[in-house]
Amino acid sequence: MLRIGLTGNMGSGKTFVADIFQSFGIPVFFADKEARKLFSHDKIKIQIRGVFGNEVFDKEGNISRSQLAAIVFRNNHLLAKLNRIIHPAVIEEYKNWLEHYPDVPYTLYEAAILYESGHYSDMDRIICVTAPEAVRISRVITRDGISPEEAKIRMENQWDESRKAEMADFLIVNDGIKEVKLQVEQIHQQIILLTKSAS
Repeated sequence: MLRIGLTGNMGSGKTFVADIFQSFGIPVFFADKEARKLFSHDKIKIQIRGVFGNEVFDKEGNISRSQLAAIVFRNNHLLAKLNRIIHPAVIEEYKNWLEHYPDVPYTLYEAAILYESGHYSDMDRIICVTAPEAVRISRVITRDGISPEEAKIRMENQWDESRKAEMADFLIVNDGIKEVKLQVEQIHQQIILLTKSAS
């Protein structure tokens, strides 16, 4: 079974692409969604409280992800600390998840910071979803209900899209013009061929 990484910067539409792969029967591990779930775990709460204090917690004792985001996306040092708490826990969840799919030709690991985290080196191949910056900003503003300035600040914490695209094995252009499903289908077929040659 091949482990395929799926990445792309904020607003590229990688989750939309992942959903298409799922429609072809390919299991997808959504790393960013799993990371959000981890914020409710007591162990993670203790670690985050130790780094960020009580100001990122609401009255019920839950982590305010919007408050946390407002802090870390303006401070690379704190963002790195947060990632050191969350990323290992996500990888542990991923390893456990993989055990449920021993007989599939390949699985997808969908993550925004696949390259930034260094986890790309554990993948057999990488797919990068790209979109023009203006399109990505518009999508993030609509999705997260934030200002254009806030969207740009968050994006600055990710590698440049061109760098990711250059390192990837496959590219998908999700600019609202090119047919995405056709691109996914073509890559799916190429990966299936790879799995056959590897077996």
